[in-house]
Amino acid sequence: MRRPLNIKLSLTDQSTLESWLRSRTLPVRQAERARIILGAAAGRADKDLAAELGCSRQRCARIRRRFQAGGLPALCSDAPRAGRPRRHDHSRIVELTTQSLPTNATEWSTRLMAQRSGASASTVGRAWRAHGLKPHLTRGFKLSRDPRFVEKLEDIVGLYLTPPEHALVLCCDEKSQIQALERTQPGLPLRQGRRRTQTHDYKRHGTTTLFAALNVLEGKVTGCCAPRHRHTHWLKFLQQVDAQTEPDKTLHLVIDNYCTHKHPKVLAWVARRNQTQQQRWGRSRLELHFTPTGASWLNMVERFFRDLTVRRLRHGVFRSVAELQAAVEDYLRQHNQSPKPFIWTAKASDILAKVTRAQAATVEKLQNQ
Repeated sequence: MRRPLNIKLSLTDQSTLESWLRSRTLPVRQAERARIILGAAAGRADKDLAAELGCSRQRCARIRRRFQAGGLPALCSDAPRAGRPRRHDHSRIVELTTQSLPTNATEWSTRLMAQRSGASASTVGRAWRAHGLKPHLTRGFKLSRDPRFVEKLEDIVGLYLTPPEHALVLCCDEKSQIQALERTQPGLPLRQGRRRTQTHDYKRHGTTTLFAALNVLEGKVTGCCAPRHRHTHWLKFLQQVDAQTEPDKTLHLVIDNYCTHKHPKVLAWVARRNQTQQQRWGRSRLELHFTPTGASWLNMVERFFRDLTVRRLRHGVFRSVAELQAAVEDYLRQHNQSPKPFIWTAKASDILAKVTRAQAATVEKLQNQ
């Protein structure tokens, strides 16, 4: 009788195979191959392994030969199978997808690419999935052109990563034009096997503006609603924040470059408040840190606005501005009962390196056009 191949494993190979058995994400076939090789290394016969695993003896022998010839990499994927050879090369489909556009559309679909390449739509889909291509998706971006981008970036990220002592870091901004929308017809509730419904048309009952200040350390939010977002409303909000925080601490306010935030009356009030605080406590009260132009993502209160929109506003029904404001204030109150701060982890150097790569890619794209 043919004797089975003798399998010897190094400590590294054995630990790798054992990790495959514990994995919850690897394919079942790969874990089965690992179990066969471990059993073979322990001196077990193919017929015993086949009876235990519920497979054929020939399969166990084939896995032995594959490991003997190619090691661990040979166990990670299936061997080439018999059948008709591939008619269409994936590289051609990938090249057309990434380096050309259809004549009557802005992005490729499987059917358009099938007409262009001569392959079937299912073949195009397999090629895209194998190479991670999703032509129907677009990711938005914005590169700041602020000449002081690096200086402002390091200043704000420094506040997030190493907050100053005897001070509070507050991310402030306004969410303007929040619409009180009432659906024209009541929707159906959620049921098993059926998602809830909502009409596409609505009635407008006015708008409101939410001014908010996010405490970076604690995650609490100080906010108020106003009919508009003029400098008078912004100044009133700053006075509210000043009154509701500890009087002996410096407030570092992270804000964007909206003209309301830089209004002469606002800056004059900040100067007077700092002068008073300097005389009493020996330190300034309000320090303004402006985000770079086109980089509002540096302001962490935008993350809170996103949660507010998704959880409370997007699918809400509001029959008046007062009802909308009550819903926003209720969300703020519940959020502050158990606040959870947003943790900033990105370093300024990492962000700057990513922005530099994006700028270089943009310049190269413009030069090639």
